[in-house]
Amino acid sequence: MSEALIVIDVQNDFCPGGALAVAGGDEIVPVVNRMIEAFDTVVLTQDWHPAGHSSFASTHPGRNPFETIEMPYGPQTLWPDHCVQGTPGALFHRDLVWNRGQIVIRKGFRAAIDSYSAFRENDHETPTGLAGYLRERGIARLTLAGLATDYCVAFSALDARTEGFDVTVRLDACRAIDLGGSLATMLERMREAGVTLA
Repeated sequence: MSEALIVIDVQNDFCPGGALAVAGGDEIVPVVNRMIEAFDTVVLTQDWHPAGHSSFASTHPGRNPFETIEMPYGPQTLWPDHCVQGTPGALFHRDLVWNRGQIVIRKGFRAAIDSYSAFRENDHETPTGLAGYLRERGIARLTLAGLATDYCVAFSALDARTEGFDVTVRLDACRAIDLGGSLATMLERMREAGVTLA
């Protein structure tokens, strides 16, 4: 029980046809399902935004998706409306065997702050409680998979390292947005932080 799998945001809006589709996002589902079968401890995360979330470009008149603005907690990329609470886009991909997970961490549910990481919101201070949950269960090693490599997966991996976990990211079970070279940047940041890229 010392190892856990964290499945990041394998939701309809991040898959082809979704509001913020990641190219090939649905291709990882069979790989992730095999990984879920192999782990005793499985955690899933779910983007869970209220309508009118501050990270949505539509909330900022005159702004477009993928622009960056300054928020009280720092730079924030503006996104198309996605993973709105209770909508089909926020649901897990229909083929994901998510019911084997022990806990679902919902993030981004506070209207004024985004949350890429499974561990902390984008102020890099407010915890989700996941680190404590894992420590209570004696978990020391984490394997991460999901969407997207260069945002929610990478920020989760970096925060997990900061929390002292041994972290592996399974790149074959991830897909990236790669916005302006973000994939290369975040792969390097993960390597520098001691994340194993497998």
